[in-house]
Amino acid sequence: MNRKTLVNGKTLVNGKTLMNGKTLVKRKEPMQNNGLVKRGFFSKVKKYRVLLLMLLPAVIYTIIFCYLPMSGIILAFKDFNYRDGIFGSPFSGFENFEFFFQSGQALKVTKNTVLYNLVFIVMNTFFQLTVAILLTEVKSQRFKKTAHSFMFLPYFISWVVVSSICYDLLSPDYGLVNRFFVFLGLEKVDFYNNSFFWPFILVFFNVWKNIGYGSVMYLAAITGIDTSLYEAAEIDGANVFQRIFRITIPALRPTLIVLTLLALGGVFKGNFEMFYNLVGSNGLLYDTTDVIDTFTFRALMQSNDFGMSAASAFYQSILCFVTILIANFAVKKYDRDYSLF
Repeated sequence: MNRKTLVNGKTLVNGKTLMNGKTLVKRKEPMQNNGLVKRGFFSKVKKYRVLLLMLLPAVIYTIIFCYLPMSGIILAFKDFNYRDGIFGSPFSGFENFEFFFQSGQALKVTKNTVLYNLVFIVMNTFFQLTVAILLTEVKSQRFKKTAHSFMFLPYFISWVVVSSICYDLLSPDYGLVNRFFVFLGLEKVDFYNNSFFWPFILVFFNVWKNIGYGSVMYLAAITGIDTSLYEAAEIDGANVFQRIFRITIPALRPTLIVLTLLALGGVFKGNFEMFYNLVGSNGLLYDTTDVIDTFTFRALMQSNDFGMSAASAFYQSILCFVTILIANFAVKKYDRDYSLF
């Protein structure tokens, strides 16, 4: 009989373990990975069926409104007409891209779009992070909730209303800003005929409208920081600024990097609602306010060609895709845990 005697006195006999006079037959254990039993796909679906059902509406919405419309990108390479439809219209090659690249405005509007979005990302991140940290340090819960509610309110105001507010502030005749200038004995400024001021105006209204909503993400991340770190720092004599720069900001780094990467995914897409409603069709401001979306819209108003719109969207999507790949690659080189994929 083939026997193997172990150090602790147990004897293994042909695959059977003898222990205290009892015979235990070895059974095949399921494969384990770090102590967790591997389960099949359907068993996992059954186990998490409630969570998957809760996720199902979002998945259906994404498929219908995000993935299915992607088939329309074929319009960028077709001479669309209503009789033949999207898939029946004849191919036109790259003719739909010619209006954009041969207009002489492609470089200017692309540069404006990228620069505006980069400034928006930097300014929004700075002010949203600052507001979240300041609200966290406020001890009065009533003041904290009231202040955040007032900052959150502009997010729900449409850009049409914001454009009216902007005109009431900057109107050359009745604007509040020009009235204040007259009160101080200064000359009025015709904002709507001077393109120099509009990069600052657009950045201001973008930050004002998004500061409350964006700060929610950072407030949620701050609440997840272990409070014992702050208590230990306070016992060691750290003041409020040292706690912010040594604990809060380093702990927010993963959230900050992920949100920045997501924002970079749209760096070549202009906020059409903002630019169109605030600037409108004022040709005097196009040099500093024209972006890809508004330029394409004006071209479509003249030609009514859907292929031109699809070509512009395809151009933006490709650039955004390349940008997010490069940014994610750079973050992965810095720290793989902070990358999106």
